[in-house]
Amino acid sequence: MTQITTEALFETDADTDVEAGPELGPTGRPLPDLPEPTPPAQLGTRRALIIAMCNQKGGVGKTTTTINLGAALAETGRRVLLVDFDPQGSLSVGLGINPHTLETSIYNLLLTRDHDVHDIITESVVDGLDILPANIDLSAAEVQLVSEVAREQTLKRVLAQVRGEYDVILIDCAPSLGLLTVNALTAADRVLMPLECEFFALRGLALLNDTIGKVQDRLNPELEIVGILGTMYDSRTVHSREVLERVVQAFGDKVFHTVIRRTIKFPETTVAGEPITTYATNSPGAGAYRMLAREVLARCPGA
Repeated sequence: MTQITTEALFETDADTDVEAGPELGPTGRPLPDLPEPTPPAQLGTRRALIIAMCNQKGGVGKTTTTINLGAALAETGRRVLLVDFDPQGSLSVGLGINPHTLETSIYNLLLTRDHDVHDIITESVVDGLDILPANIDLSAAEVQLVSEVAREQTLKRVLAQVRGEYDVILIDCAPSLGLLTVNALTAADRVLMPLECEFFALRGLALLNDTIGKVQDRLNPELEIVGILGTMYDSRTVHSREVLERVVQAFGDKVFHTVIRRTIKFPETTVAGEPITTYATNSPGAGAYRMLAREVLARCPGA
């Protein structure tokens, strides 16, 4: 008969010699050991990595991710250009620019050759972070570009003028799969897909994947998906956890380990006109975007 001592009854986990496993992140996978980002080498000429933030569903965090990922990348010593390619002009508003008072915007660069892109690019409140603003005029470009030759490559020609001056260019796409988004995908090297952790957002991924596949086949064979980013995540709800679990099951390592959680700080930063990395620099949201910047740089060597 086995003897159970009094000490064994009250033995805690700390007393047992059990090797702890790797720390699991919110996606249920072990968190990677990412190196501290180093400033880019300034040898030779720059050639910016262009990343399009794309999802045809609105309100999934494209603009928030563009602003805060850009600011986090700028903190690593990189020169970053944010391109507002949404007629709503939310990216411009989020960095303190009033789109209604713009005399010239990216619309003018797409439709005419009378403007210098350097005159339209605006500095932000963050060192090393510039913005190419947009306003409602951009909505007319979708119709006007239809009759243009090589209409899908118009944005690519605009960005070619400044690609050598930046390390990373982030394009905030409109919530559609129209001609503007096709232009962004044609100009980009990578696609980052913000995905709200909600069922209806999950359904749209298949359609977005089809569009990306068509652009790869017909317009931009170099285009790759850099990753899928879970946004507006609330670990307290079963629904958020289930959606994130399904995305990981379907796309595996394409899903970033970083997950952006819901917080009131993000709406506050829009009012303040600055990214969360400067508005609430020690907040969990700022830390998440800094971690995302590390993941993006790890997946895009040379950026």
